[in-house]
Amino acid sequence: MPLIYHITTGEEWNSAQQAAGQYASPALKEEGFIHCCEARQVADVLRRYFSGKSDLVKLTIDTEKLTSQLIYDWSNAIEDTFPHIYGPINLNAVVAVEPVHS
Repeated sequence: MPLIYHITTGEEWNSAQQAAGQYASPALKEEGFIHCCEARQVADVLRRYFSGKSDLVKLTIDTEKLTSQLIYDWSNAIEDTFPHIYGPINLNAVVAVEPVHS
């Protein structure tokens, strides 16, 4: 099973579990997709975007279970390809949730 990862707050994740069976980050509404990363990119994503933040969790997502479209997009700023989910994440695609410390 191909896995990707998404970092969010515990509060956002808990809200998704109590909602309609899906998770949608604020970026989905603002940018049209949910930012994700591969395992090799997690540490850098945490360093660049979440340094000093607390109450973070890492969602492990089974891409074969996703019901929204997954596209790997090139980032000119980072010069790397990142997985983006163009729609909400169905909760059954999240196979693990781990607390993280930035």
